[in-house]
Amino acid sequence: MKDYILFGILSLPVIVISWRTMFNVRSHGFYRFISWECILWLFANNYRYWFDYPWNFNQLISWALLIVSAYTVIAGVMQIKRTGKADKTREDKSLYGFEKTTELVDTGIFRYIRHPLYASLLGLTWGIFLKNTSLLLLAVSLLSSACLYITAWFDEKECIAYFGDKYRNYMKRSRMFVPYVF
Repeated sequence: MKDYILFGILSLPVIVISWRTMFNVRSHGFYRFISWECILWLFANNYRYWFDYPWNFNQLISWALLIVSAYTVIAGVMQIKRTGKADKTREDKSLYGFEKTTELVDTGIFRYIRHPLYASLLGLTWGIFLKNTSLLLLAVSLLSSACLYITAWFDEKECIAYFGDKYRNYMKRSRMFVPYVF
């Protein structure tokens, strides 16, 4: 019961943040919302196992994923703020203020991966999953990962619509989530 209450409480700010896009299946925000909810479900089910068996293989991999996830999101946000030139006059209600960049960000961590913020959420998903695995949580993790992939796919369509060939060329020299791999 505590898990359901925690999930409900954590979901409230995500619903408020996502309200504009959570009903638009053609927006990257719809799939991002589902992924965030999956991550919250994973956390609500696994928070009590966070520090159990610290030297267990799953725990070590989990912590590595969580650390890489934290680094990736910090590096991505810092790079967006440095070079993205967010412009609140950019017309797109599905984007948050920091997403309304008028300059293509292709330096720093973005030089290697196009979606460091979504990559960090993938790391978070699997890092939390590995705290205490089950078939149900595996299904939730797979759903979260699929939604993050779809989120990135829709985001790329939006970026191509805004930046055009400049973004297409950027896609040829970078990877989606993992440098040099995927």
